[in-house]
Amino acid sequence: MKEISRQLQRFPLELAFWVGSLVAILLLEPHAATHFSLCPLDQLGFTWCPGCGLGRSMNLLARGDFQASWSMHPLAMLAYVVIFTRIWQLIKNLKTTHNYG
Repeated sequence: MKEISRQLQRFPLELAFWVGSLVAILLLEPHAATHFSLCPLDQLGFTWCPGCGLGRSMNLLARGDFQASWSMHPLAMLAYVVIFTRIWQLIKNLKTTHNYG
């Protein structure tokens, strides 16, 4: 039990979060009429948010629909760059911290 506890403490939760977010983005249906939103502004009833549409735009970009992606949210490519850069940094940190490489 102590070994499992120690392994869970060493597990990078941020890495799991970013990988999980990419999987969730890829599983989205971008053209659905309604969608689940974690946006706090949307939950408060605001109709405009600077990030709204980013996840659907990233999904469209992954599917190769560049024009629809750009029209939904122009920062989708930048979001991919930021997320993949952070994942790469976390993996490198994991390797050097745990002496894998």
